[in-house]
Amino acid sequence: MPNLTPREVVAELDKYIVGQAAAKKAVAIAIRNRWRRLQLPVEMRKDVTPKNILMIGPTGVGKTEIARRLAQLVGAPFLKIEASKYTEVGYHGRDVESMIRDLAEVAAGMIRSQLRTEVQSKATDRVNDRLLDLLMPTPKGWEPEDAADQERKQRTRDKMKARLIAGELEDRSVEVAVEQKQAAPVAMFGGAGSENMENDLQSWMEKLMPKSTQNRTMTIREARQVLLEQESDALIDRAAVSEKAVELVENSGMIFIDEIDKVSGPQSSSGPDVSRQGVQRDLLPIVEGTSVNTRQGVVKTDHILFIAAGAFHLSKPSDLMPELQGRFPIRVELTDLTRDDFLRILTEPKHALTRQYIELMRTEGIELEFTPDGIEAMAEIAFQVNRTTMNIGARRLHTILERVVEEVSFAGPDLEPKHFRVDAAYVQDKLGPIVQHEDLSRFIL
Repeated sequence: MPNLTPREVVAELDKYIVGQAAAKKAVAIAIRNRWRRLQLPVEMRKDVTPKNILMIGPTGVGKTEIARRLAQLVGAPFLKIEASKYTEVGYHGRDVESMIRDLAEVAAGMIRSQLRTEVQSKATDRVNDRLLDLLMPTPKGWEPEDAADQERKQRTRDKMKARLIAGELEDRSVEVAVEQKQAAPVAMFGGAGSENMENDLQSWMEKLMPKSTQNRTMTIREARQVLLEQESDALIDRAAVSEKAVELVENSGMIFIDEIDKVSGPQSSSGPDVSRQGVQRDLLPIVEGTSVNTRQGVVKTDHILFIAAGAFHLSKPSDLMPELQGRFPIRVELTDLTRDDFLRILTEPKHALTRQYIELMRTEGIELEFTPDGIEAMAEIAFQVNRTTMNIGARRLHTILERVVEEVSFAGPDLEPKHFRVDAAYVQDKLGPIVQHEDLSRFIL
């Protein structure tokens, strides 16, 4: 885990996300505490639990983006889930333990990617040898007549290898055995809780059933990538991947639970409450700390960092079960975006929307220019539309930008001249009539 101070974490988040200082500060402290915990003696370390965070705020203000960018920043396995997609164990739908199994697969993928980099040099050498065997197959039963015959063959092979490495044979065709992916088992059990059995069944089938292959003709260029993946996987110890994945999840894993407000509220007065209290009851042991069987091994959830978020328009955090409330001790409220926030979102982040469109158009040889008054006009319209229709936060800007650059995007390489200017007048011309018509703006923007 990178040794970043809270100030450094916030500074990195500021490059991509505008405002929301309180939320950034909270997650920065949470991440620093994870690093601090790993510096403690082992006997104390197990008792230091993460301080989970509850983010409260409307959609589109940066809740998910803060968590996602944070995970990327520290290289942690990250999973975003929606609480409303889960049901109480015993009913049709996903059980909450599946989030831990999914997170373990994310971690395993990260470990495999890291190990592939480490074995790439050795795997590349193996690939070159296999490609040479495909280009210069040894006839069945061939035996060298003498040492000179063997030496001639080796010289020819060395010359071919030099051409192969130099990239002179990339368009040559070879036949490669490609492994066929095993089909996932058909669901045989009904209700939540069946996923674990089906995962175990799939793992068992993968171990017992022979891998099937199919010969495919492809160019050296295409075969190189296929063989590199095969050789890299052959050099990677699967047991080591699982062991490291479990360790990574347990010490650095992050789960972002969106729409937590959708499972809050009073308990149903009659019948099974599979979408609210039931889900909260099942979620509680996961957040408190339990052991979950995954394809990578048993994962203890005690030190996974959980960040929950919700708009809480129709409910409030106190509607959650008291036990679950207690597992999210840090609460931060994210504010609605102002006109100035929209202006900053369009210009300040490292990959601001305006810069994205400029670079996209540059691939067509077009210089797209957003004037200051044009950016201000888009920010004002985004702010006003959010106030008069449904407030979807910064996502409103995506719709507005698409509408504004629609003409230049369509014209593309045929556009003449190769310079396109988006100013306030152009923005008003494209969006003014829509904004003035409230019903139309609800439909289009």
